Amino acid sequence: MNLSRRSLLKFSLGAAALSAAGPRWSFGQSADESSKKKIPIGLQLYSLRTVIKQDVPGTLKAVAAMGYQGVEFAGYFGMKAPDLRKLLDDVGLKCCGTHTKMETLSGDQLKQTVEYNQILGNPFLIVPSLKMESLAVMLDMAKKFTALAEQLKPQGMRVGYHAHQHDFKPVADRIPWDVLFTNAGPDVVMQLDTGNCIQGGADPVAVLKKFPHQSATVHLKEFGGPKDAVIGQGVVPWAQVFEVCETTGDTQWYVVEYEKTSGSPLEHVKLCLENLRKMGK
Repeated sequence: MNLSRRSLLKFSLGAAALSAAGPRWSFGQSADESSKKKIPIGLQLYSLRTVIKQDVPGTLKAVAAMGYQGVEFAGYFGMKAPDLRKLLDDVGLKCCGTHTKMETLSGDQLKQTVEYNQILGNPFLIVPSLKMESLAVMLDMAKKFTALAEQLKPQGMRVGYHAHQHDFKPVADRIPWDVLFTNAGPDVVMQLDTGNCIQGGADPVAVLKKFPHQSATVHLKEFGGPKDAVIGQGVVPWAQVFEVCETTGDTQWYVVEYEKTSGSPLEHVKLCLENLRKMGK
């Protein structure tokens, strides 16, 4: 698939139609809001998994045209790092992270992972999911992440973990997320996912406050609202999330993720960004 000007116009019009559902809050920007630090907004490319596999260059071009400043990878489409970096440079996008399995961060695979991501210019290696089914496993993971963080520091890179709903469900009367980040070192990135957090029964604002200075990258995902709700149409308390991220969270990147596959994913992620811009982001 090639994303022609006609295609870009089509998903732009579609996004306008989606906005008819309307956000559930005011887009007004206060003077205090305008004075806060600006955090760049990236897109987790898993959001476009049904599109990008058909046309990597065209999809990246479309993402840049929407106004996203970076992308986070969840796989590299079988491409070599220099070729993928060139595609990013050609459209003015930065790599704001990669989701990489834990096994790629050990032994010889760690060296390969680091080299690949150094070429991409990516400082954030994020493990997308783990099964922490006992306290012993939780503590072991905290130890491994801490050691990895120390190992990667000389390379100018950081390791982290991405939140899923099961991370907030009790295991042996303990919350895996809390155990992991209470015991991991301060350099381990806590990549909270706002939607997954709420789905797991937790409060994203409270989680962000509990572990200050560790939210270098945060996934912005809506929860609730109408079918196919985009950012701003559900129940995530966005103003409070942004307040923490832009103060004690030390957040360097907001990363939009939209997981639903109905409709046009390009239209949905474009509308997510438009709504964030209306919120002053």
